[in-house]
Amino acid sequence: MPDAITILLTTIFVNNFVMVQFLGLCPFMGASNRLDSALGIAAATLFVMTLASSLSYLLNAWFLVPLEIEFLRIILFIVVIAAVVQFAEIVMRAMEPRLHQQLGVYVPLITTNCAVLAVALLNIKLATSMIEALFYGAGAGLGFGLVLILFAAMREHLEAADVPKPFKGTPIHMITAGLLSLAFMGFTGMS
Repeated sequence: MPDAITILLTTIFVNNFVMVQFLGLCPFMGASNRLDSALGIAAATLFVMTLASSLSYLLNAWFLVPLEIEFLRIILFIVVIAAVVQFAEIVMRAMEPRLHQQLGVYVPLITTNCAVLAVALLNIKLATSMIEALFYGAGAGLGFGLVLILFAAMREHLEAADVPKPFKGTPIHMITAGLLSLAFMGFTGMS
């Protein structure tokens, strides 16, 4: 169990997919305008990353490797991710229709989020058991959600701040994202 906790903490902080590995930047910049929408997309992405990485691990271990058809890995993982995203969208539409409408195109775009596919593919290399695969996916999703929520809160704060005119909008958001990335890279010394 200590290995699983280590995997969880390192994927959240040390190897954060957005701030350290620079994956998933499109939803990071696009879905972080408001805190409530960031919470929704963070929860959906956490669900998708956790479930897709676990299912991909099982698919690889029980189907692809025994049949020696690992070359189909990317195609099958994308199908798994798309199915999980569709399931998440159906649940969100039924339980939180206002949030589903507010997020709009960002929920289906989780399918094309490179961080979700990267989690599934890296999981095959790094995880040695189903528990580790589950914690790796959950840690990646929690790290993504943490960064998304932090950035959304900072963006809302920046809207009320007195920012010089040349830096308003995208420039100050990029500077803020860079500083946030530097903060997360400070965790790389942890072991």
